[in-house]
Amino acid sequence: MANTVEPGNNAPNFELPNANDSSGSGTVSMSDVIGDKGGIIMFTCNHCPYVVGSEPRIENIAEKARESGLGFVGINSNDPVKYESDSWDNMVKRASRGMSYPYLHDEDQTVAVSYGAERTPEFYLVSSSGTVVYRGRMDDSPRDPSHASTSDLSDAIDELLNGKEISNPRTDSIGCSVKWKL
Repeated sequence: MANTVEPGNNAPNFELPNANDSSGSGTVSMSDVIGDKGGIIMFTCNHCPYVVGSEPRIENIAEKARESGLGFVGINSNDPVKYESDSWDNMVKRASRGMSYPYLHDEDQTVAVSYGAERTPEFYLVSSSGTVVYRGRMDDSPRDPSHASTSDLSDAIDELLNGKEISNPRTDSIGCSVKWKL
C-alpha cells in the first residue's frame, strides 16, 4: 500500500458522514475526534468475526477514552457493494443497537488508503497534536476475550495520559482485511 501511517507520523485529516445519529453530528472530522488529550481512530466494519467478538471490549475502550478526555470514532471503509452487510443502511442498524461512538462511512476508501489501514479492527491512538503514538490491535485475542494475554491499546492509552513514551507503539492488528474496491 502506498500510504502507511505509523507511530511518529501525523494522522491524516478526514471528514465523513456519521451513521450513528445518537453520537456526534451528521458529519465528523478529525478535529472533532482529537481533543485536548488526543483520540482514537478505529477501522472497523459490521461483519468481521474479529470485530463482532470484540464489540463489548471496543465499547469498554471507547468508554475509557471518553472518561479520560480522549475522542473515539469508528470508520467503516469496506466495499459496501461486495459486502452488503457494510452498507450505510446496515451501519445505521448496527449503530442503533447501542454503539456509543460516531460510526463513519468511508465510502470511497480514501481515508483507509491515507492511513494505510489493513485490518478490522485496527486502532490508531493519536496525541492532541495529531501525531500517531500507537497503531495496532486492542489485545492479542479479538475473537475470544478469555484468551487475551495483552492489553496493548489500553496500555498505550495509560502511557499517553501519563505523559510517558509509548513502550510498544506498534503491534500487528488481528482481524479481517479491509475489503477493497477493485
